[in-house]
Amino acid sequence: MTPLGNASGVASIPQLAALHERGEPIVMLTAYDYPSARIAEAGGVDVLLVGDSAAMTVLGYASTREISIDELLMLTRAVRRAVRKVPVIGDLSYGTYESSDELAVATARRFVTEAGCAAVKLEGAGEMLPRIRAIVAAGIPVIGHVGLLPQSVLTPDGYRARGRDVEQALSIITDAQALEAAGCAALVVEAVPADVTAVITERARIPVIGIGAGSATGGQVLVFNDLLGFTEGHVPRFVKRYASAHTDLVAAVRAWATDVRARRFPAGEQAYGIPVDVLAGLREALKK
Repeated sequence: MTPLGNASGVASIPQLAALHERGEPIVMLTAYDYPSARIAEAGGVDVLLVGDSAAMTVLGYASTREISIDELLMLTRAVRRAVRKVPVIGDLSYGTYESSDELAVATARRFVTEAGCAAVKLEGAGEMLPRIRAIVAAGIPVIGHVGLLPQSVLTPDGYRARGRDVEQALSIITDAQALEAAGCAALVVEAVPADVTAVITERARIPVIGIGAGSATGGQVLVFNDLLGFTEGHVPRFVKRYASAHTDLVAAVRAWATDVRARRFPAGEQAYGIPVDVLAGLREALKK
């Protein structure tokens, strides 16, 4: 999918810009492989994010910092092959964009050319603003990310809401405005009090998509595995599970294993037959 520019020359994602202009909520969901992307597109989402959360949800790493660009590109290509009309956003993995504009642009280009992404997402403002400007100048739309920044979390207790004091809330609001000024096509706000997010949304001219950030945003994003109940154990308070996939799938495997051990599977309907005359001929051949 080729990135396009808007009237001001800033790289944007036309589908999201159109929804934002009409005031329609944007539905974003993560996807990590061909089956999850097929399900998400059939479910009617507006945009897919191949998030670095795949590090934990798919690959079993302890944090998002551990996934490599090659691993993330492999997953992104699978998602892109699965969908026809939904734009795909690639999450720039930790260590692949921070050190220089040249590295940031080169990494972003890989997601566009190798994986067919319509845009890329990266975390933070401040020192990342030149990286964003460089990527946008290269014609690639960028999604910004403020609030909780998972790539900056070093310990499990670091996954906490941000912006719950005046200084931190002001910093997040300032970062959001700086990201828009740098040319971001949209903004993800994660784990921020709803009232703070409302201020960001009121001041922004670009789509603001929340995750654990209240309902005042222009859209919402959740992790596929959390939404559908694949996740084991604790999930963030902002998650609403719409299915119990882990429980249902474990029960299905357990039922199959029970049938195998009881010799109920495979039954006749799961077996291939052979014509009687062919079987007779085979038996005669085996006697020789």
